Amino acid sequence: MKDISYHIMDIVQNSLNAGATTVRVDIRQDSSAGRLTLQIADNGRGMSGELLRQVTDPFFTTSVTKKVGLGLPLLKQNAELTGGTFAITSEEKKGTTVTAVFNSNHIDMIPVGDIAVTFKMLIAAHPDRDFVYNHRCNDEGFSMDTRVVRTELGEIPLNHADVLDYLSGFIYNNLKELKNEDQL
Repeated sequence: MKDISYHIMDIVQNSLNAGATTVRVDIRQDSSAGRLTLQIADNGRGMSGELLRQVTDPFFTTSVTKKVGLGLPLLKQNAELTGGTFAITSEEKKGTTVTAVFNSNHIDMIPVGDIAVTFKMLIAAHPDRDFVYNHRCNDEGFSMDTRVVRTELGEIPLNHADVLDYLSGFIYNNLKELKNEDQL
């Protein structure tokens, strides 16, 4: 995968396929430590200990339509290529949490990518699911929670074109501000 946003799309799709109604994506960037942490947590059906031990094997998948499952193994590989770490925890009937820590100063660090478009696509395809996105860069940050947005909108669906444009613009503009703050 060429950037973090692709990893988010893939892992969140896994969460949704596992029955998650709420998926939380947290990104923490620490410039002074040269670290980017990506954590994705869901309330899906979770995994047994045996399944959990197999999910980072690229030749293992629970899918009946494909023979390999590369999402988690590639995320693990990309984090470890930077000298970072990867962890996954899960509890049946409670959910799964995936955490990848990247050394953001490493030559093999992949770009963050277009997270605004990633969330726009996820919300458009799954307006009935809840997405919580938190992004922190050093001491600054922002959050987007579709549960709050849904309450404010009332009868207007989350996948209405104007809502999707607003949410992706909100994410894009806040990321732009964080990037500018990081460069000061």
